[in-house]
Amino acid sequence: MIDYAPLIVLLPLAAAVLIFFFGRFLPLRGAFVGILAIFIALLNSLGLLVHCWQNPGFTKELSLTWYQFSTLKTELGFMIDGLSSLMLVIVTLVSFLVQIYSLGYMHEDPRFKRYYSYLSLFTFSMLFLVVSNNFLQIFMGWELVGLSSYLLIGFWFEKDSAASAGRKAFITNKVGDIGFFLGIMCTFFYFKTLNFNEVQMALGGNIISPKICGIIALLLFCGAIGKSAQVPLHIWLPDAMEGPTPVSALIHAATMVAAGVYMVARIYFMFHYGAFSLEVVAWFGMATAFLAATMALVTNDIKRVLAFSTVSQLGYMILAMGVGGRTAGMYHLTTHAFFKALLFLGAGSVIHAVHTNDIQKMGGLSKKMIWTFWSFTFAWVAISGVWPFAGFFSKDAILEEALLSGHTFIFWGALFVAFLTAFYMTRLYILVFLKSPREAHLYAHAQESPTTMVLPLIVLAVLSLISGYLFKDSIHHLVPSLGTISEEAPLVHGPHWFVPAISSLFALSGMALSFLFYFMKVFSAEKVATTFPWIYRILVNKYGFDEFYIQCIVKPADALAGKLAQFDTLFFDQRGVDGIGRFADWLSMAQDWMDRNIIDKLVDLWGTLALKLSLLVKQFQTGLVQNYIFILVLGFGLLVFWQLQLNLNDLLNLF
Repeated sequence: MIDYAPLIVLLPLAAAVLIFFFGRFLPLRGAFVGILAIFIALLNSLGLLVHCWQNPGFTKELSLTWYQFSTLKTELGFMIDGLSSLMLVIVTLVSFLVQIYSLGYMHEDPRFKRYYSYLSLFTFSMLFLVVSNNFLQIFMGWELVGLSSYLLIGFWFEKDSAASAGRKAFITNKVGDIGFFLGIMCTFFYFKTLNFNEVQMALGGNIISPKICGIIALLLFCGAIGKSAQVPLHIWLPDAMEGPTPVSALIHAATMVAAGVYMVARIYFMFHYGAFSLEVVAWFGMATAFLAATMALVTNDIKRVLAFSTVSQLGYMILAMGVGGRTAGMYHLTTHAFFKALLFLGAGSVIHAVHTNDIQKMGGLSKKMIWTFWSFTFAWVAISGVWPFAGFFSKDAILEEALLSGHTFIFWGALFVAFLTAFYMTRLYILVFLKSPREAHLYAHAQESPTTMVLPLIVLAVLSLISGYLFKDSIHHLVPSLGTISEEAPLVHGPHWFVPAISSLFALSGMALSFLFYFMKVFSAEKVATTFPWIYRILVNKYGFDEFYIQCIVKPADALAGKLAQFDTLFFDQRGVDGIGRFADWLSMAQDWMDRNIIDKLVDLWGTLALKLSLLVKQFQTGLVQNYIFILVLGFGLLVFWQLQLNLNDLLNLF
């Protein structure tokens, strides 16, 4: 089974190439090939997960030397352990369900074939990243994921908003990737290797100080800030909703945004060695979780609500990593993948039925879309953290880590985020499914989605219920924790029931308050907004992050680009290129004048002289023999005279 692990990665790549070039000749316009390839990859991934589950601590590398210079070498390799096998299952399972779902959602799209090719490429990129055993390969997968997301977010590129969203995602991630790449270069400089296991073993020999290692870890974390949408580089993720909804499910649940959390988990030994870096990570996660949750409170686009929810939950995962909860962070990533994929696919089913994203125009769909309603209910309860659904267990694991590590403020902050999550997700649930319809014509035409879209919802609903149980104990064997932030971190102990009880209280309170606001109308959300207009404006404007970047970066950059373009036009073009052209033109004119007035006249002069001389010589060409004899005699006489004169001079010199 282990020896066939490369097939898990290579099959989606082969499917992407086949669909792109030959999709029109294949069953279902190539979709069959993509679904079959990812299904085989899923079966193999499940086999690897079971093997790692049964053999805690199992690790195996399959590597191939790419190039070698002296003792330094770079490899392409596969590392199979509990962490990578878990991610392989998450990616292949969600991708498989998304591809089945897309059969119904995208069947009328004219670029259906290209869509499935891009999906397979996206899956390959994430799988290539997941199995990497070295920093260079993970960076290659990192950039391929960015490219794939650009293609899928901007899939409907004829819409300006979609094209802009694709560019925004690509460029924003490149900002974080600068730090990531610098961290990789620093790692190679200090360790002379990029292999994860070799770097970890080198740290055991105290090859560098914890301070330097922490700085390198934070540089690498810059990549996670961009890819996993942490503040302040979170701005691309809400706009990524411009892509097809199944793509949003894939991005938010199993691929792109999960890459940053996975990367932190993979190189956690560096953060653990440079312990101060984990403190920074924890506060980044806390800030992201809180800010995104508050922004979701006032958002009316169903996909953007879920996007802010993703940002907030990613903050939760990063927070867990920062307080020493590597296991808890990956636990929440696993359960979140299922219920977040379900939320997005459920939202896609709703959009497919009512043809709008605005939750203020929806309502009453629980009566029209039974399967979508009940599956979405499972996802809503799961993300709200209610027992016995998956989110309850993984969220509590993070809260326990925060409490036990002594981060009391972060613990209570994370609890408040859980309250906000339950509140805004209940708001979404009520306005879409429970409230009476606000747009009669949209409600009248709404109907349940086709079977290809409903079946993935049912599977994910079941996983949203049972995945918390499935991984509750085994997650520690698959992804062992490395401990708290430092050996001196205070451990806060309490009753074992304290965290579950108080987290359930906060979650249920958020759900109950939302019902009072939006279902029973005991309180008025509009009145709260008018009472605190400045808070409402801040939240609607998303804390001004986009405006800040536009005013402080985009517009100055545009102005600088304009000035540079003007400088380029005036200096390089007009005085440089055009000036050289004008000088060359003047030089050619001068050369032409010299050629005509000097060179040509000199040539003509020699011709004239030759003509005149020929006229003179012509006088001697009379054709009379006696004249020629006379000239010969005259010449001979001159030679004799010259010779005699020379002899006479010699005689005179003797005397």
